[in-house]
Amino acid sequence: MTTHVTGRGSADEQDYVVRDTWIERMIGRGFARVTAGPFAPYQTAVIRIGFAMTWLLFLVREWPNRHALYGPDGAFSLDMVRRLLGNNGAFSVLVWSDGRGWFELVYALAMISSALLMIGWRTRTMSVLFMIGVLSLQNRSIFLGDGGDNVIHLMSMYLVLTRCGQVWSLDARRARRAAAAGAGDVPGRDVTGVLLWSVLGLVLAFAQLRGLYGLEWTGDGPFPHVGWGLALWGLWLAHGAWWWVRRYAPGEPRTVLNTVADLAHNGALLVIVVEVCLIYATAGWYKIQGGRWQDGTAVFYPMHLDYFSPWPELSSVLAGSGLLIMLITYGTVIVQVAFPFTLFNRRLKNVLLVGMILEHLSIAVLLGLPFFSLAMVAADSVFLPTNFLRWLGARVTALRYRLLPGSAPRSAPEGAPAMPEGGAEPAGGPGARTQESGGGHTLVG
Repeated sequence: MTTHVTGRGSADEQDYVVRDTWIERMIGRGFARVTAGPFAPYQTAVIRIGFAMTWLLFLVREWPNRHALYGPDGAFSLDMVRRLLGNNGAFSVLVWSDGRGWFELVYALAMISSALLMIGWRTRTMSVLFMIGVLSLQNRSIFLGDGGDNVIHLMSMYLVLTRCGQVWSLDARRARRAAAAGAGDVPGRDVTGVLLWSVLGLVLAFAQLRGLYGLEWTGDGPFPHVGWGLALWGLWLAHGAWWWVRRYAPGEPRTVLNTVADLAHNGALLVIVVEVCLIYATAGWYKIQGGRWQDGTAVFYPMHLDYFSPWPELSSVLAGSGLLIMLITYGTVIVQVAFPFTLFNRRLKNVLLVGMILEHLSIAVLLGLPFFSLAMVAADSVFLPTNFLRWLGARVTALRYRLLPGSAPRSAPEGAPAMPEGGAEPAGGPGARTQESGGGHTLVG
């Protein structure tokens, strides 16, 4: 774009016109970039798989103790939980009934939705059910957890707004097969999707008409005019509108909805990035203020606690070296404080990212906190390089084809995002930013 400035007017006025035009160009380029397609399809898929797997493994491990942790045998009675949720505006379907059968159903559905989200079946719907399962169980007993539950709690809500089924999902495979069969990008009848959407709508309507606890239309908090009832109905209607427009109203309406979905995805991805940076920044700066972290002995003390010593012999060996304890203590603080400032330097960011992942794996082994470590590694994966994830996906796919020769694809390779309508490459080249393929051919996929 060329800016024409006449000779009239002062130099300040001419500078203002040039500066104003430059700002308009930058805003236009930025808007075009964030609406051209969803960012980071591979990173989003890893986040989906990582958090769904972490929550599923946690539920499986706590299966024998589920009644004492989250069920009717827990420390909090139904009235206490209702008063607590009434004060903080949180949501849980477990407060609808204190019956053992209802708890078993919710716990089982939480496990099923986690497994289906992990493999990418109907990711749009499963992300909502995954969120409901996480919120329902964790808000039933808020004092249980090791820190990783807070991360899963937040990420379960962010995942609802992301298009996390573009790659490495059954939805993406279904989209590729439909494209190979000549179905294009227009969804078919999809009886399964319509039935699932209808059943969930009936369940929500029944709960709303019964006036079950927590489904008020308005609520308190940062958005006082948006209650959980309104939010869930909005998601249900949005899923139906998405399918109807894609099937019966291609063209401008579909483009508008796709742009809105891209904005929601990219905005949620930005929130996830900021959230992870805040976690490390606050943790690092709080450590700096502690005397034990300042003198380099903080790591020594948890290694002598029975609760955090699953391998006492290994903990004793590490705790016996003062130099090693000091290096681990100072290294932890340095990595956590420095990481948010290295995001603009790719090489340095990758080095610190490897250090943080190794740190969490060490916490899982030495301190016996596997689910906290898995949750943080899943959150860290949003910063993994795309080339590395594509390489890793190709290696895993090659191994699967070697073990299962009959599973080789007939069209696009596994892990590649589906092409947009017309077969053209997405903006930025192959695998840069693509249209939604995970669930793009379904009503609630």
